Amino acid sequence: MPLADLGVTERLRERLSMMEIETALDLLQHYPRRYHDRTKQAEIAELREGDEATVFAEVRRISSRQTRNRRPLVEAVIYDGTSLLNVTFFNQPWRAKQLREGTEAAFFGKIDLYRGKRQMTNPVVDILGGKGENTATVVPVYPQSGKAEVFTWQIRDAVRRALEESGEFAEPLPSDLRDELKLRERTWAYHQVHEPESLEAARKAQRRLRFDEFLRMQVGLVARKRALEAEQSGIRHVVDGPLVKQFLDRLPFDLTADQRRALDEIRRDMASPAPMHRLLQGDVGSGKTVVALAAILCAVQGGYQGALMAPTEVLAEQHHGVVSRLLDGLTVVDHGTLTGERPVRAALLTNRTGAADRRALAAALAAGEVDVVVGTHALIYGELPFARLGVAVIDEQHRFGVEQRALLRGLGEDPDVLVMTATPIPRTAAMLVYGDLDKSELREMPPGRSPVITTVIGPNPLEREAAYERLRTEVAAGHQAYIVCPLVEGSARTEAKAATEELERLASQELTGLRLGLLHGQLKAADKERAMTAFREREIDVLVATTVIEVGVDVPNATVMIVEDADRFGLSQLHQLRGRVGRGGGEAWCFLFSDPTTPESRARMAAMAESTDGFLLAERDLEIRGAGEVFGERQAGLGDLKLGRIPRDVKYVEAARSAAERILDGDPDLSRHRQLAEEVEDLLGDAVEFLFKS
Repeated sequence: MPLADLGVTERLRERLSMMEIETALDLLQHYPRRYHDRTKQAEIAELREGDEATVFAEVRRISSRQTRNRRPLVEAVIYDGTSLLNVTFFNQPWRAKQLREGTEAAFFGKIDLYRGKRQMTNPVVDILGGKGENTATVVPVYPQSGKAEVFTWQIRDAVRRALEESGEFAEPLPSDLRDELKLRERTWAYHQVHEPESLEAARKAQRRLRFDEFLRMQVGLVARKRALEAEQSGIRHVVDGPLVKQFLDRLPFDLTADQRRALDEIRRDMASPAPMHRLLQGDVGSGKTVVALAAILCAVQGGYQGALMAPTEVLAEQHHGVVSRLLDGLTVVDHGTLTGERPVRAALLTNRTGAADRRALAAALAAGEVDVVVGTHALIYGELPFARLGVAVIDEQHRFGVEQRALLRGLGEDPDVLVMTATPIPRTAAMLVYGDLDKSELREMPPGRSPVITTVIGPNPLEREAAYERLRTEVAAGHQAYIVCPLVEGSARTEAKAATEELERLASQELTGLRLGLLHGQLKAADKERAMTAFREREIDVLVATTVIEVGVDVPNATVMIVEDADRFGLSQLHQLRGRVGRGGGEAWCFLFSDPTTPESRARMAAMAESTDGFLLAERDLEIRGAGEVFGERQAGLGDLKLGRIPRDVKYVEAARSAAERILDGDPDLSRHRQLAEEVEDLLGDAVEFLFKS
């Protein structure tokens, strides 16, 4: 139902549209972020110094001025029928416009004394509407938008009309399941989440609606996983052939126990007639590439081809170099040659590959003369004529969602799919993002890798000079270093400018006399490769770069990493950056230059200093930022989490997973749960629509 049908004015509709609220359902799923219980409100007359309280009051006077040090100051006097209270806002000049005389609002803060008078300084403010409007016991407070100039009382009015027009809501859950899980009906839940009789009723309403969010996602993922397992159109690979044994025997190291276990799991999948859909997650440097290449060779030894997809050209080119080295000397049967065999051949396909080379590669692929193609994720959207694609490995892309994985089903004979990530995913989040995949983990690090010594450094110039001194000492000893420039709000061009300016500053100040190189996303592909090649070949001492080096760049000689403005980066990103050093064994250092100003950024810096365990840091990142931030709202399903939060809602995810499995056990095509099927299709779109056609 469009908002116009609810009587929402055109001006307010335009403003709500800026908040992505277009329909009655959007409005009803814009849930309150908190509630004010008016039975618990304090009276101003009773408040004493040190009390922390919520008062509901009317603005009687408001004024703004600047302090002696030119800080904006807004002063208000509020009245609740019992007494007056002074309210002061520092550095919030917009409050003068927000809190006009006559405005009724809730003010939450601590009472202090100034010149003998009680006041609240910088309280939390919720505008509650016109005078006398909020007679309800519990007042919902909605996420507002200062930019759109939409306030909680306007949303509340529109929601009230939406509830009146909606009538009964469709109920996707059978009553026996609701009873077992102690969940209320959906119609009751929508009314009580927006117009609660009590805080307890609001909590029960949120519980039901939160469960609905997770159930939709889990039904889609469980159904997809079962549909893939039921297919018999996959390839039964010969997993115990000679090529993989040759490859493993020639490695200059032994596999870790985790690598062996993961490879056994992959081999079992590949020997099965159903296509493999597996996630291989492991910390930075845990040896995922070797496992993935062994999986590809399982396909190659049976006459199939493999594809290895990376998120960036820099990483694709590096993978190609590593793969070529590891495959050197290996051969496959080829009856068309005099010897009856030929070398295993790996080819590279990126945007730098010229038209003539592309044509030659396409011809060689079609003829079965190329065994492994390494390239970016654009490989799956291209028209490459694989003769017999047997396995596709997707590297370093935790946003490679259900929809993209579905595209692979159309390549070859339903190739096996292995998704790799060095950003470990907490178990609960993996149930959401990768609920349709089986999982293997590499937690054990290969012998010889020491933890990187991590130091958080504030704005103190002496501490920073000590970090640069460590860098110069390492360079003098024949090692190399990275300096990562700050994450700049805005375009990649802005970040490129920041990196260029930092290189010029370092060359004339802290790092005079050292050989500096530059790498950022705005460079042409050929220039990026030149910079990386020069760094690998030790023609550059220090590489000044943006986060283009975050994933997969492997230069074993690099021992120092300095990250500028580290508090602007996410935990997983910082851990990835730190993983670029210490890859050759021996000591390595990571210096995080930062000046954190929020509790979240301080928590990230503390976590980085305390741990080098990527799995532990992934859990902390999820706690600090939430799943939507960590994985991106574009990942199928996560944008649907309006009430749900990970990792807080672990029990809801597990209950929803169990419920989804039980529902699909008794009704695989959801023919008796059509409402639920429609909701899952609305959420995940064409990627799951085919699952529920009875």
